[in-house]
Amino acid sequence: MSNSTETFVRQPFPSLIVVAVLCWASMCMPALSEGVLGAGSTFVYPVLAKWAEAYEAVTGVKIDYQAVGSGVGIRQIKSRTVDFGASDAPLRPEELAAAGLMQFPIVVGGVVPVVNVEGIGPGQLRLTGSVLADIYLGKITKWNAEAIGDLNPGLALPNQAIIPIHRADGSGTTFVLADYLARVSAKWRDEIGVNTAVEFPTGIGGKGNEGVAGFTSRTKGAIGYVEHAYAIRSKLAYVSLKNRDGEFVTPGRQAFQSAVANADWAAAPAFYAPLAHQPGKQTWPITGATFALIYKQQQRRLTAIEMLKFFDWSYRAGAKLADELQYVPMPKDVVQMIESAWAEVTDAHGQPAWMEPTTAK
Repeated sequence: MSNSTETFVRQPFPSLIVVAVLCWASMCMPALSEGVLGAGSTFVYPVLAKWAEAYEAVTGVKIDYQAVGSGVGIRQIKSRTVDFGASDAPLRPEELAAAGLMQFPIVVGGVVPVVNVEGIGPGQLRLTGSVLADIYLGKITKWNAEAIGDLNPGLALPNQAIIPIHRADGSGTTFVLADYLARVSAKWRDEIGVNTAVEFPTGIGGKGNEGVAGFTSRTKGAIGYVEHAYAIRSKLAYVSLKNRDGEFVTPGRQAFQSAVANADWAAAPAFYAPLAHQPGKQTWPITGATFALIYKQQQRRLTAIEMLKFFDWSYRAGAKLADELQYVPMPKDVVQMIESAWAEVTDAHGQPAWMEPTTAK
């Protein structure tokens, strides 16, 4: 009787110890209740939305991303209303330093000119960078213009007005396009320049990649520019574009990968490596990366940890989803450089926020 009583009395103690430890841990390490909030690039939204959905399914951590354009994303991270911003226009090292930010590329894609011209399918219309610049400068106004006809012998081009569709909001997609056009057209460089928002002399403005795709698909004679995934989803006819090596190429994962392979990430301060107008016979000339913008000193430790775990997961387990959507995952050697740079990310007490890769698959 005494033995059974002794056994009964002793059994609860290990459980009480476990409960006490769990209670202490929950007080010291509160659960992440608000998730991770990001905002910015519409260019990256198709793949980032897929990543967020898959990551929540395996970890329970919610990544809430608002596709509001790179310009707004930059403003929101600088005002600390989000945990990370996403921009296709990388910030200069001096601007990052002044704001206490760091940036790193998360994925690569292509900006694709798309057209709505009757009888012209994907890849059939050939353009050069200088002709594309003249269209957006308002210097070429008809689809049967000589400059376009000379590039497309045998293609039936209508005597139809060209309606340029462009972004109305601050846009990294515009930055990538403008950066490319400034490299191939002196007129564009001198008259328009390179920025997330430029003064287009003609055409119709749409908000986000979705808006430009929508206007292009509804407007006869239109030409627009969108991230490749939007062209595919909207079933728009993309153009064949002459690249730096003189080859006419169509957009796709291999063409974007060629641009990535020719970029010198190791020598780029703050990963500011231009991908537009890169060499290579297969290279798509209007290629760009989306950059995450985060603070070096994080105010919320748990959120910072989960945010970096998410990006680590996206580089590894998320690579397949990027491939499926025709984006290019960051090369492994670049990922190693990026995660080494995360050593600079600390909490308010100076403790590192990044320790080791996540095991989430």
